Amino acid sequence: MAGAVDFKKQNKELYMPPTTPGLVEVPTMRFLMVDGHGDPNTSQAYHAAVDALYALSYTIKMSKMGSQLSPGYFDFVVPPLEGLWWSLEENVDWTAGGYDKSKFTWTSMIRQPDFVNPEVLEQSKFIAAKKKPEVDTGLVRLEEYAEGLCVQIMHIGPYDDEPATIQRMDAFVYQQGYVMDFSPSRGHHEIYLGDPRKTAPEKLKTVIRHPVRPGV
Repeated sequence: MAGAVDFKKQNKELYMPPTTPGLVEVPTMRFLMVDGHGDPNTSQAYHAAVDALYALSYTIKMSKMGSQLSPGYFDFVVPPLEGLWWSLEENVDWTAGGYDKSKFTWTSMIRQPDFVNPEVLEQSKFIAAKKKPEVDTGLVRLEEYAEGLCVQIMHIGPYDDEPATIQRMDAFVYQQGYVMDFSPSRGHHEIYLGDPRKTAPEKLKTVIRHPVRPGV
């Protein structure tokens, strides 16, 4: 029997970029998403969103143990947590650091296999509510996200050290004749490959991705 599909291995170009900047065309993918605002270090809403995303993702994965599989079901490794980030501050400079994190707005999300549809999500919410009644999954939605052309890099180290890495991304983008293309739907994107509760800050791995377009 084939093993569980691991998107990190299947799409290495999306999850395991080098520590030097590069361009990537990100395909449309399906995600569970929750929107919110506030400092992720202190916001209860952020931690509740993460709990809900993981609860539903594992419920969907483990539906293989039930009596009726969703059409097209296949076993999979739950993908890493991702986040799209914006700030209420005008023209936030991601290369500068020192952000007021209380002004962050965010979309937390976890990729899903294509067999996950609205019916699968609603059934999973029903099951999760029975198994984990303390987790509120009401705000979780299913959405296809088309990110398009981006620059990305693997950042190794603490999250607060990201600005220096982003400076290298910016320099690369302009050298290649592109410009940043942030919008209400295309934000600062992070993919978390390490658990900060279990990993030393200097060893954390985070994919950083920014939207770009050809320069004028």
